[in-house]
Amino acid sequence: MASAAVNANVKWYPVYTHPRAEKKALEALTAKGIETYLPLQRRLKQWSDRKKWVEEPLIKSYLFVHITENNLAEVLMTKGIARFIYFSGKITPMPERQINELKLLTASPYELEVTEENLQPGEKIKVKAGPLKGITGEVVAYRSQKQLLLRLEKLGCSIIVNIAAQYINRL
Repeated sequence: MASAAVNANVKWYPVYTHPRAEKKALEALTAKGIETYLPLQRRLKQWSDRKKWVEEPLIKSYLFVHITENNLAEVLMTKGIARFIYFSGKITPMPERQINELKLLTASPYELEVTEENLQPGEKIKVKAGPLKGITGEVVAYRSQKQLLLRLEKLGCSIIVNIAAQYINRL
């Protein structure tokens, strides 16, 4: 019974890493036994002499830790971690649902684009088919294309997914 109470206090917290230190911070937190999630995306990178597929963070300088409030200091004392993300002046956990949606997005075959632009809310939609089935979001006009926008409220950014209009329903 006590174990269930402890698990109820474990929540996902977004943390900000030092620039380009996401993977090293992930390794350090994992070595401490802290459950960590770093959303990665495969991209084809072009150099002057070659092309190569690389895995890079979907959201630069962000990763997510699954901890209780008692572990906040331990996370901050980890190499590569800069700070927790604050909302309204306090450290706030993210809903489990948003982490699950982020995992679903990164596992999907769709090319993702992250923007920190403050996109205006548009028409509410729900994906009706494909690997993103069931995810709700907003449609916005972005770069003259209709795209699904899944706004993750606690991140302060938006994730844009290219998806055909035939795969969405209006809510």
